[in-house]
Amino acid sequence: MGKVSKPRWKCARHQLFFFLFYSFQSLTSGVIRYSVPEEMDRGYFIGHLANDVGIPRTDVAARRLRISSSSKNRFLNINSETGDLFLTERVDREELCGKMPSCILAFEAVVENPFQVFAGEIEIQDINDNPPVFLSNEIKLSISEFTPLGSRFPLEQAEDPDVGVNSLLDYDLNINEYFSLIVTDTESGHFIELVLNNSLDYEKQSDHFLTITVKDNGIPRRSGTSQIHISVVDVNDNKPAFSQAVYKTSIKEGSPKGTLLVKVNATDRDGAAYGQVRYAFKKISETTRSMFKLDPVSGEIRLEGILDYEETKWFEITVEAKDGGGFTAHSKVLIDILDDNDNAPQITFSSVSDEILEDAVPGTVIAFINIDDLDSNDNSDTSCHIQENIPFKLKLLYKNYYTLELNGSLDREKTPEYNITITAVDKGSPPLSSVKTIFLKISDINDNPPQFSKAIYTAYIKENNPPGHVILTVEAKDTDWKQNAQVTYSIVPGYVGESLVSTFVSINPDNGNIYALRSFDYETFRDFYIVVKAEDYGSPPLSTNATVNVFVLDENDNVPKILYPAPSDEASVGIEIVPLMAEANYLVTKVVAVDADSGQNAWLSYHLLKATDPSLFKVGYHTGEIRTSRPVLMKEPMKQTLSVIVKDNGQPSHSSTATVTIIVADSDSFPQPLLDALNPSENKPRDSNLTLYLLISVVCVSVLFLCFIIIIFIIRFHRWRQSSLLKPTFIDYSHEHPSDFGEREPMGHIQPPYIQRVCLTSNSGRSELQFMKPYGLDTVGSKAVVTDADRTELYSDDSFYAETNAVSQVRSFIK
Repeated sequence: MGKVSKPRWKCARHQLFFFLFYSFQSLTSGVIRYSVPEEMDRGYFIGHLANDVGIPRTDVAARRLRISSSSKNRFLNINSETGDLFLTERVDREELCGKMPSCILAFEAVVENPFQVFAGEIEIQDINDNPPVFLSNEIKLSISEFTPLGSRFPLEQAEDPDVGVNSLLDYDLNINEYFSLIVTDTESGHFIELVLNNSLDYEKQSDHFLTITVKDNGIPRRSGTSQIHISVVDVNDNKPAFSQAVYKTSIKEGSPKGTLLVKVNATDRDGAAYGQVRYAFKKISETTRSMFKLDPVSGEIRLEGILDYEETKWFEITVEAKDGGGFTAHSKVLIDILDDNDNAPQITFSSVSDEILEDAVPGTVIAFINIDDLDSNDNSDTSCHIQENIPFKLKLLYKNYYTLELNGSLDREKTPEYNITITAVDKGSPPLSSVKTIFLKISDINDNPPQFSKAIYTAYIKENNPPGHVILTVEAKDTDWKQNAQVTYSIVPGYVGESLVSTFVSINPDNGNIYALRSFDYETFRDFYIVVKAEDYGSPPLSTNATVNVFVLDENDNVPKILYPAPSDEASVGIEIVPLMAEANYLVTKVVAVDADSGQNAWLSYHLLKATDPSLFKVGYHTGEIRTSRPVLMKEPMKQTLSVIVKDNGQPSHSSTATVTIIVADSDSFPQPLLDALNPSENKPRDSNLTLYLLISVVCVSVLFLCFIIIIFIIRFHRWRQSSLLKPTFIDYSHEHPSDFGEREPMGHIQPPYIQRVCLTSNSGRSELQFMKPYGLDTVGSKAVVTDADRTELYSDDSFYAETNAVSQVRSFIK
């Protein structure tokens, strides 16, 4: 149950009053008294117990003020520091003291040094935390509809666990026209009665539902409800009444037993046993009683015997209805007997054909039919018809004589046979009919050519196939029958290019398997088509053609072909020149290759297989371009040999290898005849004289080299003679030119040439020696660092170094 707490200011004022009252009593009686409302939370402050018993707050901990152990003291505890008394758990007054008007919780407090015991009491004040409730949620009463007005019916009272004003209850009944509520106060409590104000009528309303509400007088007010169910007890104050005074019906002769004729119905407004009605026959002969049966509960009248219209035309029956109190009512039932059409027409065939040709003409007679009915008048008149949507019709010859004729064209492939149903119906009520069936079979003629499942077939075959491989199976079906449906296959003569198609493929005439007669090559031709003919064995035979498109699928059966460098017997070899000091990513050359295959089999990739210096060059994976991976240094080996492998993407993969020879040299100082000899791709008509040209170039270079040496020696000798004619000056040529201008330092730098220039003045009184520092010389270390700008200036200005370097490179290449 939900708890409702009082407002704080009211609780505080209420607690202050009781605190002063019980504090005054404790001073006079020696018992400490407090007051606490119920349902307070744990830790709720009750009072300053230490102050109330005269113990200073500073001595509380030392004297160990505490509550003595007791089962009732489980609700209380003392703060060992401040001496405050507080609750340790929620207190329910109804659970602790029940309906007692006063609820006291006694306790004893103990202190030491010196030992003292203090008695105390806490009054648990009631709050309105319980709503009033009835013992049952529904109160049931049974009252007769003849009960006099003003009658009283006692009701149970509600219970409220609270006390005092919180348990004072008020009752209320919902507004209605039949009952009211009277509450009488007695010494033992409230006496509640229900008073009948209006007469009850079971037939008008058999049940009444009322709601009684009870409220207490607490703050806030709480309430409870219960439902009153009043059942009105019926008395036999109504007679049965039929829904009709006379019931009329009809039935045909020959109707089966158990046929429902009519259902009589009588109702009684009374309830229970007084309202239950039972039926019975009255004033009926034994013959009539044997013909019909009446259900005493449902009022259904059913046929029990066999009716004959010629014996009895109608029946009259009296039915009685009686309720449980003995009241009765009567009604009449009139039954008319109807004549029955009990003879069906009869169908007779003559001159019936059981088979007809598929190409029979309309009007062909299949059978003669006669219809006969034994009934008379309208029941003997008949009509005859066949089912719809068939190519036949009935033709009336005379009265009930008909012929069955063909009324359209026949197609054995759609409908090979017919079950022709002839139905004859008379005009009786209800009409009777007869049905007979003629089975007619259609004889086949060859009127349908074979039909392929597709007009155009597509077949795929891999190249290099073995002869006899099945390319495709075609199938044609003929909807005719027997030999008209047997199909044979053949290939229509034609050409594939300039060859007969019969040299490429053949076909099995029985099952339509198309075989390859040769191994196909995708690179020679990639597709062709053939025309297949399907012909039946009818007379005359019919045929149909279908086109078969054959596509040859590529296989990886071709190796990549190197176009550049030009191939030789074993591998493709080319010679290229890379200038000195070329930057990184410098395009040297490009390996060009093609693959005769297609698709992924022709996708080529280029890989560097091996190289003199793998770190100097790289190959484009898709392009085949050979580029420098880093700048070309001065002391790189002059001759670089690269092997490039070209792979396709087929399964399995094929590859070819190209070998490229790269000369690291300055093209300006390299002799053109030697360049032409080293690059045969530009001098193809003179490939046979390559050795001769090479020898001539070597001789020319050697002669030039000797001439340069002689000229240099003459110049130097001449300068030495001039310097010796002047004032002699000793010059120490202790530095030598490096023998290899391309020598690599440990850290990859190029050792530049150490150049010295001697300047002699014409003044006889003074001589001057001037040294040129190496370009890029580090003033701190001993290593020489040459920048690109310095190297360019040095090499471009010093023609002597360029000529000497060219000669050195040619010698290295010859070696």
